[in-house]
Amino acid sequence: MLELQDFISKENTYIFQAFFVIFLALIADLIQKFVFKRLAKKAEKTKNKWDDAVLFSIPRPLSVIIWVSSIAFSAEIFQKETGAVIFEAFDPLRSAIVIASLAWFLIRFIKRTEKNYLTSDEDYDPTTMDAISKLARISAGITAALMILQTLGLSISGVLAFGGVGGIAIGFAAKDLLSNFFGGLFVYLDRPFAVGDWVRSPDREIEGTVENIGWRVTRIRTFDKRPLYIPNSIFSQIAVENPSRMSNRRIKETIGIRYDDASKIEIIISQVKEMLKDHPDIDPTKTLIVNFNCFAPSSLDFFIYTFTKTTDWIKFHEVKQKILLQIIKIIEENDAEIAFPTSTLHLSNQELLNKAEPDSK
Repeated sequence: MLELQDFISKENTYIFQAFFVIFLALIADLIQKFVFKRLAKKAEKTKNKWDDAVLFSIPRPLSVIIWVSSIAFSAEIFQKETGAVIFEAFDPLRSAIVIASLAWFLIRFIKRTEKNYLTSDEDYDPTTMDAISKLARISAGITAALMILQTLGLSISGVLAFGGVGGIAIGFAAKDLLSNFFGGLFVYLDRPFAVGDWVRSPDREIEGTVENIGWRVTRIRTFDKRPLYIPNSIFSQIAVENPSRMSNRRIKETIGIRYDDASKIEIIISQVKEMLKDHPDIDPTKTLIVNFNCFAPSSLDFFIYTFTKTTDWIKFHEVKQKILLQIIKIIEENDAEIAFPTSTLHLSNQELLNKAEPDSK
């Protein structure tokens, strides 16, 4: 029994030291998870969008740092006692993993902050938030990668020089990919449309609602519910309409009255114009025209040209329907009729006589 105690105390003390470090890491990890979980629940009840993002993002990366640090410390204990060279690799590896964990924390924090802003009651542009979030995450990832390379003993200047030379070759090989990337960047900067906008192009068969703006492609959901994936470089070559940003919707209609009702057209036009001026759904600050327009083959045509206050597609058609029905009512109240295409056949007297004579046969 005494020999076993001497063996433990004199020759294998470092083993118990290493396991004791691992045990402390386990306790520390459990404590930090418990503490941050409680703090995160309290932070979710506050109006501040940053505190819960920080508390939500810390636990997992911190767990990795605690365990990696404890394992590296244990490896250092083993290395001092045994002299094994393999344990010397744990120190730079620990530094690299700690840097990666910090970058992981930043990326989680950025994504959580973006989610908090987009789900808040305040009006934030989702396209701008998405662009800022992606740029910040890419920056954090690239910075962490360069720092890890430096920690592992690689020269950053050499990597950057190789990247400069290799970038030219990659640029020629992936010019379409780069053009789509910069096309996406210009979409984010110029903001011709945002997620949720209805867009269409008179140059291409593109029309639908924007669902996602990526760095390579933009996804548009067409009105028959099919997804349409558009490379971002296309948007620098075509014209894009954004009906979602229109200020008003236009009503432009031509209505024909019979030639027999020529004496009533002036009063009809006057009443239609007054009706539109007093209509609650018509914008009085925009152009409003009701005028006799032309002598058509079968009608006397007048046209209406006005703008509704609403831009909603469904409500616009309801307003337009009410206005057209009111115009029909005005025409009928003046004992007039809407014209429809007619043809008049003129016959000579001889033809009339031939038709009037009975068949001799």
